[in-house]
Amino acid sequence: MFTGLVEELGEVVAVEDLGDSVRLSVRGPRVLADAGPGDSIAVNGTCLTVVDTDGQTFTADVMAETLRRTSLRASAPGRKVNLERPLRLADRLGGHLVQGHVDGVGEVLARQRAEHWEVVRVALPADLARYLVPKGSVAVDGVSLTVSGLGDDWFEVSLIPTTLAHTTLGLVAVGDPVNLEVDVLAKYTERLLAGGSS
Repeated sequence: MFTGLVEELGEVVAVEDLGDSVRLSVRGPRVLADAGPGDSIAVNGTCLTVVDTDGQTFTADVMAETLRRTSLRASAPGRKVNLERPLRLADRLGGHLVQGHVDGVGEVLARQRAEHWEVVRVALPADLARYLVPKGSVAVDGVSLTVSGLGDDWFEVSLIPTTLAHTTLGLVAVGDPVNLEVDVLAKYTERLLAGGSS
């Protein structure tokens, strides 16, 4: 479980094609300070398991299903990625509950700059639209954000200077894919109200 508060802007250093999966190598010394093989690290909001580490970089295996459902399929050396270690029970929950299980991929539709902040509009896959509400939570590339605008097939988030400077959301351009994770509480609520049949 994660909070959506990015700890470090990492960098993909290698992508090894294994046929039905890839082995991703990522530089992220801060998140590796207390991590080792078997530990989880969220990479752009996707929970991955550390296979190996040298203290500066870690490798993780990414299976075909994860590549198909996330923007990690576009990973290449030099790509910046958001990194976060899992939440510890004694930590403050400064963002919202984020599982690291990507629900879908959206596309950046527009960026509107102001003097000290920016509004980013993202295409919303039809099967996820019912889970977003104004002022609700959404994770975009693993960053916990508040929905500031909502349409039938898009949503907007307002980004403060810290988010723009310390996450990939300051770098993504119109047309870029982003990982989306909706609030898990909304999914549980829907299933409970449906009597467990969905």
